[in-house]
Amino acid sequence: MKLRKVSAAAATALVLALTATACGSDDGDSDSGSGSGGGDKIKIGIKYDQPGLGLKEPDGSFSGFDVDVATYVAKELGYEPNQIEFVETKSADRENALARGDVKFIAATYSINDERAKKVDFAGPYLLAHQDLLVKADSDITEGTDLNGKNLCSVTGSTSAQNVKDDIAPKANLKQLSGYSECISGLQAGSVDALTTDDSILAGFAAQDQYKGQFKLTGLKLSNENYGIGVKKGDTATVNKINDALEKMVSDGAWEKAVTENFGPAGYKNEPAPKIGNIVK
Repeated sequence: MKLRKVSAAAATALVLALTATACGSDDGDSDSGSGSGGGDKIKIGIKYDQPGLGLKEPDGSFSGFDVDVATYVAKELGYEPNQIEFVETKSADRENALARGDVKFIAATYSINDERAKKVDFAGPYLLAHQDLLVKADSDITEGTDLNGKNLCSVTGSTSAQNVKDDIAPKANLKQLSGYSECISGLQAGSVDALTTDDSILAGFAAQDQYKGQFKLTGLKLSNENYGIGVKKGDTATVNKINDALEKMVSDGAWEKAVTENFGPAGYKNEPAPKIGNIVK
């Protein structure tokens, strides 16, 4: 009788162990890196409001160069497109999102600079852009125009806003908003003279059907912006894997194809694909 009780307890323990094992095989750990063929997901930070780079479409899908780069990298890490969860990461929250573990990596017009490199690690760069101005089609702002006193708009937490305050036009009336779409609205309404950010971002907006003919890029190369993929500080293994993926993307032609498809309509003259680790000052 005593033996039967022990056997029943053992059987119960075995059932519980098997149940726990079955549950554990589908834990959805986005950091496991075993995405291909499994139930794992990977969370990737992008922008939601940048046409041509990172845009959430009305149907819930995503488009843009950063999206294409992120999707390619995720594929090389073992994740299919249906295993990707794109998370909106605004400029001012990118470092925090990585530190909190909200996302595995960020591809969101994330310019590499010394201050950010203290807080996060970067793979890349994967694109060299330049800060420029987007103005109305009839604007007289050109090279040599003194921007001090002008009404400029950029996004809170962006390097473009910091560049204006530090170097380009310290006495400009700089309006910092949460998204570029808000700056575009201000430019349309005439409350700002120019939207300043990277030429790649501006080209993406200018290429949209609703804006065609309204705006122009001034063509000023006010700064060099080396776009990197942000990774949590200390995650060297992921940085190395992403760098390998970026090199492959360039070598197999997928990088050039993504540039043409996303920026071509605006006539954007992109720089050649940068070499990994080559930061242009």
